[in-house]
Amino acid sequence: MSLDVSPALLEKAERGEVDEADFVDCVRTSLPYAWEMISSLVAQLKVDGGEFADNQTPPPDEQARGQLLRALASDAIRGALQRHFGVRLAFQNCHRVAVFPLDSSVDDTLARFTSVRNQLLNQSPELRDC
Repeated sequence: MSLDVSPALLEKAERGEVDEADFVDCVRTSLPYAWEMISSLVAQLKVDGGEFADNQTPPPDEQARGQLLRALASDAIRGALQRHFGVRLAFQNCHRVAVFPLDSSVDDTLARFTSVRNQLLNQSPELRDC
């Protein structure tokens, strides 16, 4: 299961639309490693500036890696995180998460980061099983 959904939130979903803030809070509590990773990258981007901030350190364990995969593989979760933090997210190699500002001036950098070429260049044997 991707998220730990409370009975109250599930009931809201069964009745109709769910407030995105409630969904984001569910993501925050369900995927704490992923949340902290993205939060820290957003803070780094704000402090350091630049075109993007990224993480290149593999997660400490498979549970943490799974959280990143669940957060970034789900369109709903990824979209909610992007809207909540006001960034664009990019993902490589089961751990290399990057945050880009919404500013269109970094579109070329984002395109390079997510390109087929960069995906191939960021492979390594130790990441083969991630």
